[in-house]
Amino acid sequence: MKTGILLFLVMALAATATAATTPSTRKVGDLGQVGNVDFPTSCDPALQPEFERAVALLHSFFYVEARRVFTDLARKDPECAMAWWGIAMTYYHPIWAAPDSSELAAGQAAVEKALAAKKQGEREGAYITAIEAFYKGLAEPVVAAAPGPSCHALEVVDHKGRAACFRREMEKVATRYPDDIDANAFFALSLIGTAPAGDPELKQQKQAAAILEGWYAKRRNHPGLAHYLIHSYDYPPLAQKGLAAAQAYASIAPWVPHALHMPSHIFTRLGMWKENIESNLASADASRRYAAEHHADGAGFEELHALDYLVYGYLQTTQDAKAKEVLERIASITKTYPETDFAVAYAFGAIPARYALERRQWKEAAALQRPPMPFWSKLPFSEGHLAYARAVGAVRSGDLVAANAAVGRLGELVAASSEPRFRYFADQMEIQRQAATGLIALAKGERDEALRLLGRAAAREDSLGKHPVSPGALLPVRELLAEALLEVGKPAEALAEFQASLKIYPGRFNGVRGAARAAAAAGDKHAARRYYEELLALARSGDGARPEVTEARNFMAGH
Repeated sequence: MKTGILLFLVMALAATATAATTPSTRKVGDLGQVGNVDFPTSCDPALQPEFERAVALLHSFFYVEARRVFTDLARKDPECAMAWWGIAMTYYHPIWAAPDSSELAAGQAAVEKALAAKKQGEREGAYITAIEAFYKGLAEPVVAAAPGPSCHALEVVDHKGRAACFRREMEKVATRYPDDIDANAFFALSLIGTAPAGDPELKQQKQAAAILEGWYAKRRNHPGLAHYLIHSYDYPPLAQKGLAAAQAYASIAPWVPHALHMPSHIFTRLGMWKENIESNLASADASRRYAAEHHADGAGFEELHALDYLVYGYLQTTQDAKAKEVLERIASITKTYPETDFAVAYAFGAIPARYALERRQWKEAAALQRPPMPFWSKLPFSEGHLAYARAVGAVRSGDLVAANAAVGRLGELVAASSEPRFRYFADQMEIQRQAATGLIALAKGERDEALRLLGRAAAREDSLGKHPVSPGALLPVRELLAEALLEVGKPAEALAEFQASLKIYPGRFNGVRGAARAAAAAGDKHAARRYYEELLALARSGDGARPEVTEARNFMAGH
């Protein structure tokens, strides 16, 4: 067993087999072990170790804890420009949702203090200029040479433009200081964060990976290198290349929640559900421990993020009882930290939707309602998950009136998501609306229209890609298209679509089961047997209660 997996097993011993963990005699995890960063500054030498620890935390996206450490450093040495730089960096999340107005204001204030601080050298000034470019834009417009965002002056810049400004200036730092590992790491991250959506060649992701791989061969314990390599390879065609970094990252920062979770991005891409589950059990546990010490009245967003990936893994392996316990954990949470975080909102909508849809409990899905939480009106995409589940559940239950109402609600939520920083999620809901409309057409006997709508939605979903906040689509539209083709008597075409979906989402229980049914209906008994064998392997650690498992066993007994 590989080292990374052993670590997850060790971490998971602190947890029960469910989402909740039993109390441990150990206090909050040791955040002294966060990886090795060498980042010289002009600040008080006595503070240097803590500064480098804060930079390591920043590389692991532990923004809240990094900000706490940087703020303490600025209090101890107010003229330390890089302490203020660090604070400003914690408000910019290159892979996550764009900062809101309050975060932009806080980051801008930190930049101003960094610029005014006396303790800074030429290299430090270059770092500050890069983050300043994010908050202020640049004096002269910079048009992108290739598809993607352009950098403009502040008065015309949006978030994509801000990110492009940071990328341009960070590239200058990396070029000017070629031996600076962190400059190269941050530049690589900026390439990933500004990569054009839907680029089939993944040019910027590959460029970032090339930069990171060269350094990672020399510095295996640098958290940013391993972390950003995983993000570079978090795409179906590249995922296998990210496995080594995924298996190593957790050991670099074994109590940082995101470092424990992040490997599961690759594990999910490769259908490695056991490893995915272990990873997210450890991450959720670490997040709860941190929350208990720093904001005990609320669940941390890292826990919610891990639980979404965790329930996804449980459902693909038919561990439905454990998935239900994750759902119960969500239902028990009445306050989160932050209250309106986009990862929190995503998980609150996605987890109950996944639990019903993956188990094909259509009436249960059709009855889903949003619990009383403060973020629903501010982050409409969270309710979008529930509306989509209601639409699919209702049409599969034969209630077209309720299905049309849910589709209408999806349209309202798309219209309410005009804020540019949530454009991805608005596009996602529009694809879901179109897919549900296709299912309604199918139920009404409008076969050609149904297949047209589902085919168009599937192509759009493939192009949109998976957002890092999610382990995968609630129900991949190409999977729905394949089921529709099977329903209208086109099993060979259905099999091709199931196979195409499984290339993007390998090891999905319902995708594998659909491929088995389609192959059997098409007369390809060999392929059907192979897929049913895979289905039984997926369900080996499961509850054994799903009828699909019985179906697979019966087929194998008869063939």
